[in-house]
Order: sequence, then C-alpha cells, then structure tokens
Amino acid sequence: MEHIYTLEFFNNLLFIMALIGLVVFIALYFVDAGYGKMRTEKWGPAINNKVGWCLMEAPVFIVVLFLYSRSLNLYDGVTRNAPYWVFLLLFELHYFQRSFIFPFIMKGKSKMPLVIMGLSVIWNLINGYIQGYWLFHIAPQYQPELYTADWVKDPRFIIGTCIFFIGMIINLHSDYVIRHLRKPSDTKHYLPKKGLYKYVTSANYFGEITEWLGFAILTWSAAGLLFFWFSCCNLVPRANSIYHKYEEEFPDEFNRKRLKRIIPFIY
Repeated sequence: MEHIYTLEFFNNLLFIMALIGLVVFIALYFVDAGYGKMRTEKWGPAINNKVGWCLMEAPVFIVVLFLYSRSLNLYDGVTRNAPYWVFLLLFELHYFQRSFIFPFIMKGKSKMPLVIMGLSVIWNLINGYIQGYWLFHIAPQYQPELYTADWVKDPRFIIGTCIFFIGMIINLHSDYVIRHLRKPSDTKHYLPKKGLYKYVTSANYFGEITEWLGFAILTWSAAGLLFFWFSCCNLVPRANSIYHKYEEEFPDEFNRKRLKRIIPFIY
C-alpha cells in the first residue's frame, strides 16, 4: 500500500504541476513577468538583482544534493552507480552556475521584485523535490532495474547527454553575448547579434530549454519531462515579451533581420 500511495501521490503532483505550467504559459502572454527588461515599479519592493538570483536559484541546488545524500545508504546503495552520479552532476552543474557564478558576473544595477523572487523560490523547492525524489528515491526503490550501470550505454542516455551539453553551451555563450553588449560607461540599449542571436531574440532561453529537453531524454522520466514542459511554459512567453520589446526599440533593424523569438526559423 505504501508503494501505491507514494507513486500515486507523486504522479498526482506531476499532473498538478503540469496543469499549473499550462496556466503559467497562458498568463505570461498577458502579463509580463516583472524582472530584467520587464521590471516596473508596480511589482513592488525589490532587492539587488545579484542577491535575488542567488537566493532564488540556490534552493534547488541544495534540495537535490540533500535528497541524493539521503539515498546513499538506502536501496542497497544503488544510487552509487554511475547513472545516478551523472544525473546529479549534470543537474548540479547547471544550478551551481546559476546560483553561485551567474549572479556575480552579471552587469548592471537592476533589481528583482521580491514577489518574483518568492515565486521562483517556491517553484525551485518543488522542482528540486520532484527531480531529486524521483531520481534518487522512487526510481531506485520501485524501479531498480531502470538505471543500472548499463544505462550509460543506452542511446537515450547518450543522446540526451549530448543535447544537454549543447543546450548548456548555447546558454552560457548567449549570456556572455548579453553581458558584453556595451562598455562599462555605456548606457545605451543594443540588439544582440552574435551566436544564435542572429536568428532569435532569446537565444539564452533556447539554450536552457534545450538543456532540459536533454535531461528529460537522458533520465527518460516523467519528472524530467515535467521540468522541460514547465521551462517551456515559463520561457516561451517570456521570449515573446522580449521579442516585442526589441521590436519597439529597433524597428528598422528588427524587420530587416526577420528574427524569431526563441526557436530558430520556427518561432
């Protein structure tokens, strides 16, 4: 009964979060999330952007690491096998960069609304629980045959890992392009033109959703698929808002380039 209850609870949680993702997707086409380029005073009190990013991203890093550490002496030590190490490494590699490196190499003096940071913390805590609990507790306890040592030879693992790193490289390079758009004393706004910004206005978001597509494939899990889905529900409407922002600021150049929003040549 405990087995059924645990899986039933977890599957219900995945379903609920998928529905919430759909609501978020629709809502963000009508309301611009008020951080970065879209921040306005109506979003209320705000804190330093660097601090905000660190505080909202660090929880997921900590939660997943905690859940993995708790699994090491359970389930006959199965989570010490290579696939679990890779899952942990890839997930934590992304969030170490987002939590403890990215915030402190950001340029500018923008602020983050507390409400945005708070909502992000809640999502990251839930997502950290979902990813960590599925990978390091549900899978080894109820499906121990899934992630054996041979999983690293499976085409899904290999293809997914390659896609993950392609997405990470795109994401990191796109962030680099944005950081170097202007010199320290320059306050003008510019349309990014390097890398995948030749084709889309939100190349960094394209890189991020590509990462989580790869993660969903290499783990071949409903939890990973949910993360990819929720990333799309958040970032695709955000990319649409940025697209229209650039369109207003650079109308002539924008029309000449025929840029897409987030997926090259498609959307």
